[in-house]
Amino acid sequence: MDTAVGPDALDAYLLRIGALRPGAPDVDALRALHLGHLRHVPFENLSIHLGEEIVLAERPLLDKIVDARRGGFCYELNGAFATLLRGLGYEVELLAARVFGPDGLGIPYDHLVLRVDLPTGPWLADVGFGRNSHLPLRLDSRADQEDPGGVFRIEETPDGDLDVLRDGTPQYRIEQRPRVLTDFEAGCWWHRTSPRSHFVRSLVCSRLTETGRVTLSGRSLVTTGLGAARDARELAEGEVLAAYRTYFGITLDREPVVAG
Repeated sequence: MDTAVGPDALDAYLLRIGALRPGAPDVDALRALHLGHLRHVPFENLSIHLGEEIVLAERPLLDKIVDARRGGFCYELNGAFATLLRGLGYEVELLAARVFGPDGLGIPYDHLVLRVDLPTGPWLADVGFGRNSHLPLRLDSRADQEDPGGVFRIEETPDGDLDVLRDGTPQYRIEQRPRVLTDFEAGCWWHRTSPRSHFVRSLVCSRLTETGRVTLSGRSLVTTGLGAARDARELAEGEVLAAYRTYFGITLDREPVVAG
């Protein structure tokens, strides 16, 4: 697939995620890119509550994530990451997934993940699921895969899909048919407009850190460190914009607020 990313744009993206240009598109470089993305680009749904348009196309995604130094949710983060990987010489396919929730599986095109094919086999890359594996997972392995984010397992379903489990709990179900970014527009529209969407009902901005995770949900700031260390506090109105800048590098001119 053609990509709109030229050498300068690739360098800007790599700088954004604190990564060096790999010498070859191999698994070690994929791991470094994946981890760098999680640590530098937050999972966030602020656009929904700021009235910003979300456009699922290469250039708008790069404008937002690289140039504007923002984050996004799965369609944006994994969509942009696919563009970066292709520009670096990786073979990437977009796959649709449905997230497991209290009432079962979510809507079709609920989630977007990436299949990255290397000579050693296929890998699952996902930088758009919040709390998930820190590193890519072997897509063709059915054994437990230990990761800093937990113990993961990929299981086949009777219908030929793949379930991803974290510490024994199903996270999402992947369809193996390749998709294109525009296939996810209906799912993206649902997540940013439906009153049943948790993205519409709540605010989240979260990223991995070298020692844990930092999350700002509305005005609740939670940081986790090594082991079980956890700090949670409610921010005052005047502290919120500064917290977005300090912890996520996001500069906003007004505080996003969930509509009542």
